[in-house]
Amino acid sequence: MNMNKDVILTGDRTTGQLHLGHYVGSLRSRVQLQNEYKTYILLADVQALTTHYDQPGLIADSVHQVTLDYLAVGIDPNQATLFIQSMIPEIAELTVIFSMFVTVNTLRHNPTIKSEARDRGYTDLYYGFLGYPVSQGR
Repeated sequence: MNMNKDVILTGDRTTGQLHLGHYVGSLRSRVQLQNEYKTYILLADVQALTTHYDQPGLIADSVHQVTLDYLAVGIDPNQATLFIQSMIPEIAELTVIFSMFVTVNTLRHNPTIKSEARDRGYTDLYYGFLGYPVSQGR
C-alpha cells in the first residue's frame, strides 16, 4: 500500500445486516476508493449501543455480519483497514476530550440526533445517544 496516499476514514454502526441502501449510498464508492486512498473502515460497535444497549449480543453478531457484508461487496482487507471501535481505546479518550468543546445545545440541534430521536420515540435522551456524534469530530 502506498503510504503517500490521502486518507479516508469511514464506517457504519453495527446495528444489523447491511442492505441495498448501504450499497448504493456508500459501499459501492468505498470499493472503488479503496484503491485510490489509504482507507480505514470503522465498525462502530460503541455507537451501536445508542440503539441496542439492551442487546449486546446483537451488536457482537452485527460486527461479524457487517464484516462479512463488507467482504462480500468487495472491500479488500489488503487495500482497506477494517477495525472495531471498541478495540481502539484512543477513540474513547479523544471523544472525552472533544466533548469539552461541544455544547449540549449544539448536540441537541444536530439534525441526525433530532430525527433519530423522533423516529425512535425518544423523549428523554441518554448522554451516550446525545453525545455519540462527538466521536465523529471534524
